[in-house]
This record gives sequence, structure tokens and C-alpha cells, in this order.
Amino acid sequence: MFRNYLKIAFRSLRKSKGFTALNIIGLAAGLGVCLLIVLYVTDELSYDRYNVNADRIYRIDEDVYLNNTRFETATISKFFGPTLVASYPKIQQMVRFRDNGGNQLVRKGNDHILDHHFTFADSTIFKVFTLPMIAGDPNTALNNPHSIVIDESAARRYFNSTDVIGRTLEIGRNNTPLKITGVIRDMPAQSHFHFSFIRPIREAYSFNDPSDNDWLSSNYYTYILAQPGITQAEVQKDVDAVVNLNIGRVLQELVHASVADLEKAGNHFRYPITPLTDVHLHSNKSSELEANSNIQFVYIFSVIAVLILLIACVNFMNLSTARSANRAKEVGIRKVAGSTKGHLILQFLTESILLSLFSLVLALGIAVLLLPMLNQLAGKSLHPDVLFSGRFLPILILLVLLVGCLAGSYPAFYLSSFQPIDVLKGKMAAGFKSSWIRNSLVVFQFFISIGLIVSTLVIYRQLHYIRNKEVGFNRDQVLVIHTWSLGRDGTTNLRKNLLTLAGVTDATVTGDLPTVGGNQYWQPGWFKDASLDARKATFMTTLRVDDHYVPTLGMQIVKGRNFDLAQFPTDSNAILLNEAAVGMLGVKDPLNLIIYNRDDQFKPITYHVVGVVKDFNYNSMHDKIQPLVMEVDRPQSSSMAVRFRTNDVFSLVRQVESKFHAAKQGLPFSYSFMDNDFDQLYHAEQQTGQIFITFAVFAILIACLGLFGLVTYAAEQRTKEIGIRKVLGASVSGIVGLLSRDFTMLVGIAALIAFPAAWWAMYKWLETFAYRTEISWWIFLVAGAVALAIALLTVSIQTIRAALANPVKSLRSE
Repeated sequence: MFRNYLKIAFRSLRKSKGFTALNIIGLAAGLGVCLLIVLYVTDELSYDRYNVNADRIYRIDEDVYLNNTRFETATISKFFGPTLVASYPKIQQMVRFRDNGGNQLVRKGNDHILDHHFTFADSTIFKVFTLPMIAGDPNTALNNPHSIVIDESAARRYFNSTDVIGRTLEIGRNNTPLKITGVIRDMPAQSHFHFSFIRPIREAYSFNDPSDNDWLSSNYYTYILAQPGITQAEVQKDVDAVVNLNIGRVLQELVHASVADLEKAGNHFRYPITPLTDVHLHSNKSSELEANSNIQFVYIFSVIAVLILLIACVNFMNLSTARSANRAKEVGIRKVAGSTKGHLILQFLTESILLSLFSLVLALGIAVLLLPMLNQLAGKSLHPDVLFSGRFLPILILLVLLVGCLAGSYPAFYLSSFQPIDVLKGKMAAGFKSSWIRNSLVVFQFFISIGLIVSTLVIYRQLHYIRNKEVGFNRDQVLVIHTWSLGRDGTTNLRKNLLTLAGVTDATVTGDLPTVGGNQYWQPGWFKDASLDARKATFMTTLRVDDHYVPTLGMQIVKGRNFDLAQFPTDSNAILLNEAAVGMLGVKDPLNLIIYNRDDQFKPITYHVVGVVKDFNYNSMHDKIQPLVMEVDRPQSSSMAVRFRTNDVFSLVRQVESKFHAAKQGLPFSYSFMDNDFDQLYHAEQQTGQIFITFAVFAILIACLGLFGLVTYAAEQRTKEIGIRKVLGASVSGIVGLLSRDFTMLVGIAALIAFPAAWWAMYKWLETFAYRTEISWWIFLVAGAVALAIALLTVSIQTIRAALANPVKSLRSE
């Protein structure tokens, strides 16, 4: 029986080559785009799962709320990890990282290369994370203070081989020799951190500093490995016990209150744990090791994949019912010959599943062809081999059956319901207007299309708003040079030399530029009085700048003055506040206000406010502008921002490079432009927006195929009516308008449903930005007009052909 179904299905599909080709192309386009989204979503969900013990690894974060200011970071005190392992048997192991900037100079021959992805780590890193070693012993690789473990790419980059155990790398300005004791495989792309160079953590800056004994400091990334069978709640309970015992003791000394007392007052000191597999999609705290993604993106693209798949299935239904007139007599004859409705349903479902199978083969080809475009848009390295892997095969088979049954169900029941006596007498099923199911499908297609158009316009406007919003500083024509390798004196001399260049107007030396993210500190905090009562402490983003920072970046002083160390030597203890800080402190006249900090011995340091700078976006626009304080500092290692005014940017960069090399030979010249750095802050949003817009366009194009099918059906149903109208003198435009009127009404119904749904979805998305554009009324007007134009254009292609047809042919049988 099944063999007979297949034989008839092949004959039927071969007989209607145009219908078959159009249906396969429509389904294949939908399935192909859907497969691309599945690859993207699967990749996002797979982060950090390469670790054998991924389900037992947690990162300890810090969440402090005090006096209406909040500080969330991915780093904690260095004492947490060892204390947990030593005192709580449920914690099997721990490892700490000290990022230390991630960049270092590496000597290669007579030159230095600025390389990336450096970290300091405990030797237990190989017991917590799955980092296979090509060479070396993971149990002893980081035992030697002057050892280093590198990945295979670094080994090949510097030695053209992975057989490098015992060889030496010279690191830093002082060419510190480090012995290579291990080579690991490159970390997978699906990891929330990537380290190419790992050094023993006891060599990290200040790790062995006796004065660094503060449980409230936040400098170390700490990951813990729980014993098998231990739940997240149990691990959190042990972490909370450490907080109450140790953080509580420090708080008693500082504020004379326990953790519980602070909670009762509406404040808190919490150290939540984040499962390793949740970091990439669920964490967006200060000091993340790398920029993470967002689970919202996964939800959004998953919904788009389902919608595209549904649109493709609706297309199939519409095209199948459009062809119903050609299959009606076949159904009638089969029923007269003894076929039951069940047999006919199985026959039509077999055809749809067969079409789905052919479409899937073509869809795989489409997905492979479009994958490079997706990789470029998403910044990923997805490989098509995943689609043909054994674990993906069951998904493809299930997809064929699901799509085949879903898309073929309505046509199968619809065609098999024809009454043979009516069909053989030439009477067809009810026309277009009376088919509420078919109309509902059209409304559904327009609903999705209009919703996607609205969403696309809102996303584009928000991205445009971000790029063009006044952020409180001028990022145009600012060259950022990474000068930390020169040291303090070398950087100071370089600044003086750069100011002699004709195109340079000013320069500032700082590591705290507004395009690289902020630094927030709990210890030391900022206090309103010299008692240093921590209950009155506030968090403020603290920038360490020089007296050229404000003019170089084009910031505006709204009250008071800028730093001026030449005229006011006491400015070494002066600070600038932003407007948000003044508002938080609740002072009317901030000038000459005294604010206190503390040194390592908990003694007060006095700072006086000399000016107020206009608010500027220091962090992402996802975050509201926070209270901020600037203090004068000459950092040991930092960057330099150079403002210039010239049309010959290339020539200026070459001159700056020459001055840099004159300061110290053999060092790499690394630079960027501040406007490009600013764009990088929103790179994830730009990528997501581009991907969304691309998929939305695909969805709308696929929906147009369904409209084409439905117009075909409508034209077939009204062929004789069109012929009679033409004989009676109807014009082509009048006939086109007649057939388009029904679709215009359906567009209107779809718009009424889509507008509020799209508004709600985009409102929720915009809520993730502290600074956002408005959802203007004209967006909905444009979306409706575009949807109507697309519908009318698609309808016109077929209706004009029907209107131009010779009426003699359509009326010949009368």
C-alpha cells in the first residue's frame, strides 16, 4: 500500500512540475533559514559545555547594595576559594584567575610583539576545567614560580612547533624569562574565556602583598568545583556561610553591623554563584572576562525560526489549495472507484512528506551557501559539518516528518473532503471568501510580516540612536595609543613630543577612557565624613585621570574648574564629580565640598571638589549614567588619547608612530581610533540587529510565496467571473482592484493584531537600554504601508495576468 502511495505521489509531482518546483523552493527557503538559526542557537547554548564537569562548576560573583548604590562584579576576594575548599567538603576544588589586563609584550628575536589572552591562575586550573595538554604534566606545570603554559597556536607562532617544553619565553618590558612547562590545545570558540598564556597566580601583581588581606577586595575570578551530586542550592549555602563568617566579621569592624543587619536595613552583601553554563547567556556584570551574549537573543531568534517554519508551512497549504481545482476530479473519481477518505488523506500526506524531503535536501544546500554570511554577521565560525553529523540526523528526520505532516494536513483534509457528485458535475468547493481557515492563514502571514517590519524599524532606529546620541564627550578625531609598555616617564616624554606635531591639539594619559568600560570600587569607598563610617559609604565609578583629560575628550565643566596642577599644586588631592554624583550626594553647592577616602591603614584621605563635569556615558547605554568621580593620578601603565585636527590622518599616524619608536625602539606600536572603540561597545547589538533584519527580510520574502499561491487560488476560483466582467466591459485595473480588495481587508485585520503585539515586544526589548529611542506612531503606519505594498505587488503579478487573459477561453465551456 505504501509503495503505491509513493508511486502515485511521484507521478503527481512529476505531472505538475511548476507547482512542485514552487512548493519545494518555498519550503526549502524556509527550512534553510530555519536550519541557520538552529545552528546559531545551538552554538550559543553550547558555551562551556566542552568541560567534562561543566554541570558542577560555578563562578562566585559579588553583589553589593549600599545607600542606594549597587556594585555587581564577576570578581571577589582571593581568600574565598581556598577557604571554601579547606572548610567545606562539598566543594571539591577551586581555581582563581587574575586577568591583569590580558595583554603582554613577548620578545621574538630583537622585536617585541604585543600578544593577548594572558592570565595568572592556580595550578588547579587543570583539575577544574577540561584543558587537554599536548605536552607537559598538568599536575606540575604551574608549580614553578617562573613557569608558563601556552596554547598550541602560541607555540607555533613563536617556535613553529608544539614540542617546546623547556624552552623560554621572554615576557614584559624587562624581558622576564619564563620556562614553558606545558602546551594545551586551543580553547574552544564556545568558551566564555580564552587564555593563550597561563602563569602561576602567585606571580600576579600584589598576590603576595601582606597588606592585601581585605575580604572586601574584588580582584580575582574564582571558580569552584562541587562534589558529584551536590546541588546549586547546597553550594550557595556553603558560600553564604563563608560570607556570614568572614565578610560579616569585617563588616562588624567597619560598620558595627552583621550581614543580616544590613539586609534588614535594605542593604546587602551577597555573593551569588553562577553555573558555568549560564555565564555566557545570563551574566553581564562588571569585569567579565569577555563580552557575553544575552539569552534574549536566543529566545528572539528561536521565535523567528518557528515563525519562518510556520510561514513556509502556510505557503505549502495555500499553494496546495490553490491547486485544488486541478485535483478535484481526481479526488471524485478515486472516491467513486472506492477510495476512502483515510486513503486519500494518507496519499496527500505522503506527497507532502515527499515534498518536505526534497525541500530538506535543497534546504541543506541553501544553509551551506548562506552559512558564510551568517558567520560574518554573527562573528562566529560555524561549520556546516554539524548539519551532517550523526547527532543532527534524527533532528532532520523529525523535521521532515513534522513539516510534511504540518504543511500537508490542511490540504489533505481539504481535498479529501470533496463530494464526488459535486465534483463530477463541475461544482467546486466553496470559494475564497467563505474559507475562514484560508483567510486566517493569510492574516497569520501578514501578522508575522507586519510584526517583523515594525521590529526591524525599531531595532534600526535604536542602533542609529546609539551611534548618534550625544554622549557627553567628543570621540571624533581622537587617536588612542597603548603606551603602558613605555613606563611612566616614557609616556610623559612621549606626550610632550607629540604636542610638537602640527596636527595634535592635546593629549591625556589615562587607563580610564570612556570607551573601554568603567572601574568601580567598594574598597576604598567614598565617604561624607572623616569617620569613614562604611554605613555612609557610596559607590562611585572612579576614574584616574590627568589634568588634560577633560579638554582632550571635549567634556564640559558645568560648575567650577578643571584640574590645574601647575597653578594649584593642591589639586593632587582634588576631584571632579559628574552631575549624577552631585544629585546622589544631595548637595546644592558641590564646589569645595570635602569627600573622604581611606588608605591601606584605614586612615582618612581628604579630597576637595573643584568642579562638576557634565554627565557623559562612561559605560554602555544599557546602563544609566552612574555617579562618577575623577581624581588626579599618574598611572604606571596606561593609554594615551591624542586629539588631532587634520585631514591627512594617515600621515599623522605615521608621525605619531615615529615619535613612539623614538621613545623606545623594539616596542610594537598599537593604536585605535576612539570612534571605532565606541562602536565596539555596541558590537553585539549591531550584530544582533543585522542578523534580525536579515532573517526578517527572508521571512517576508518567503511569505510572498504564500501570497502568490493564494492569489493563484483566488484567480482560479473566479476565472469565469473575470471573463464575464471583461465581456461586459470591465477594465484591467477594475478587475485587479476587485481581486485585491479582499487582500487589503486581510492586511488591515492583520495590522490591528500585529501592531499591539509588536509594540509590546519592542517595548520590552528597549527596556534593556537605559537610553533609548521612542516607538513613534509613524513606524506602524510605515509597517502597514510596506506590508500592503508587498501584498498588492505580489497580488498584481497574478491578477494582471488573469485580467489580461482571453475571456473566450474561460467561458468556452458555457
